[in-house]
Amino acid sequence: MKRKLLVVVAACVVVLGCGSQRRALVPAMGGAVEGARAEAVARQPNHRDGKLHNDLPLDESLAAVARALFGDRAEATRPEGLLHFRGDSLAGPSAPLAATWMGHSTVLLELDGVRVLFDPMWSDNASPVGGFGPARYLVPPIALDAVVDVDVVVISHDHYDHLDMRTIQTLATRGVQFVVPVGIGAHLEAWGVPAAAITELGWWQETSIGDVRLVCTPSRHFSGRELSDRFATLWSGWAVVGPVHRAWFSGDSGYGPHFQEIGKRLGPFDLTLPEIGSYDAAWPDVHLGPEQALRAHHDVGGRWLLPVHWSAFVMGNHGWTEPGERLLAAATSSDGIVLPRPGQRLVFNDDADLPHAGWWPTTPWRTAQQAPIVSTLPVSVP
Repeated sequence: MKRKLLVVVAACVVVLGCGSQRRALVPAMGGAVEGARAEAVARQPNHRDGKLHNDLPLDESLAAVARALFGDRAEATRPEGLLHFRGDSLAGPSAPLAATWMGHSTVLLELDGVRVLFDPMWSDNASPVGGFGPARYLVPPIALDAVVDVDVVVISHDHYDHLDMRTIQTLATRGVQFVVPVGIGAHLEAWGVPAAAITELGWWQETSIGDVRLVCTPSRHFSGRELSDRFATLWSGWAVVGPVHRAWFSGDSGYGPHFQEIGKRLGPFDLTLPEIGSYDAAWPDVHLGPEQALRAHHDVGGRWLLPVHWSAFVMGNHGWTEPGERLLAAATSSDGIVLPRPGQRLVFNDDADLPHAGWWPTTPWRTAQQAPIVSTLPVSVP
């Protein structure tokens, strides 16, 4: 199995490193950030030395990452077969506050009359080449054709598990609007999305859909669809602020003081959607993990927490049920944890009967004490 994975990685490196024509040969890699768009990226406060930066450095080692990804593990990183769930119908009027998690980071949020689709990803592989890269083990619980009446598609960053060409092209035929971090419009335009349908924002910038504000919030991560364009486009989370309700989607992020700042500026939030999977001590600053996701939920002032970025692809070396188990172990009854099965539409209100127990089978997993994930922080950060 390990040899097969190494062969796949080597094949991807050959494809992605085949020269200046590689984006034309592999359209899913997207477009280059050039011209006026490159100037807009360069104007961002966190741009210097020719690339975008995090407010805090990232602690990562490519050698450690390789060992973590290809090392042996006792826990099953994926189920024995494909996971199948029958999703709920999304037809009909929107609820004042509702969310449908499709697996990984794809969520349809209904908030104060607006339907927001976060990081839509319906392809089988999180890769520019079909059949290569992380393979989906969760069959999408709701077909993309059944995800109706979407007002806006919101993207957190341009990694393949969050920005998928085939899904974007399908959604673009419906005339929806796309709101993305600055620079990512290059990929969308390369895939045929009209420029008029794209809004690109930097951290703390915002736009509106009707009465609902979409605010681009900082995260601690990185971007890139190949080795040469790392840090070329921005990465972010998103706050969705309506006249009555508020929600926050973390995107991919390591822990940091930016969460408290988000809470101060835009919170409190009725619903948070933090990422809990794909963590490892080899990359402690680019993903939260379950325990720090719970901490971020409190930092931003969240009431209900619906975890995302897990249970669809193998993108780490932990057991596939471990993120959910560790979140449950860390949480108390007052933390507002909700655990819908994939495709289950949840309506949030004071009388809602929300699921708080795990829907997955019992499998081996490592505790936070056995495999801690803690972001590196300056001493002054509480």
